[in-house]
Amino acid sequence: MNLSEHDIRYLQTQIARNDDQLAYKSLFKNLQPWLYQFAYSFIKSHELAEEIVSDVFIRIWEKRKQLEQIDNLKLYLYVSTKNFSLNYLQKLLKNKTFELDQLSVELKSLYADPEQVLITREMANRVRLAVNQLPPRCKMIFKLVKEDGLKYKEVAELLDISIKTVEAQVTLAVKKLGSTIRFDLHRTTPTAPGSKK
Repeated sequence: MNLSEHDIRYLQTQIARNDDQLAYKSLFKNLQPWLYQFAYSFIKSHELAEEIVSDVFIRIWEKRKQLEQIDNLKLYLYVSTKNFSLNYLQKLLKNKTFELDQLSVELKSLYADPEQVLITREMANRVRLAVNQLPPRCKMIFKLVKEDGLKYKEVAELLDISIKTVEAQVTLAVKKLGSTIRFDLHRTTPTAPGSKK
């Protein structure tokens, strides 16, 4: 996620005070991929996940005059995406309850560009395998903290769980990834261009 809290606050102000469509587009462009992945983890449908995130942003534009009343817009967007997704599922499943362990989570940035994160393709594959072996709830919390950049408190509020649970799940994920990956620094350190082997 490329936008800092300061950037989001600036865009939020521009949208609320000036009806700034460029600021709105920038906010959408930068946050949509993350919210889409989050919605997809609930819905498991690419089209519906896109539709849900679009609906969330349409609601933001419609209520833009009240936007400055929101303290943490990023968290607000995640909560809105979760609520829209759960509302859809409730309509679909009626009386069936939904558990975090039913989530289908995909992490992208941890292994999207191995050169960018200075790890080899082999190491990226190890990370991918280790992440995919995490329990769904643990993977979702790990993704929200490490990939989406949410704070522990924000994840706790978003998922209606305690901060201690978030801390425990992240610790569990890091331990499992560490034991699964078993870094071999001599094999994974990239060689600088033009250097001798």
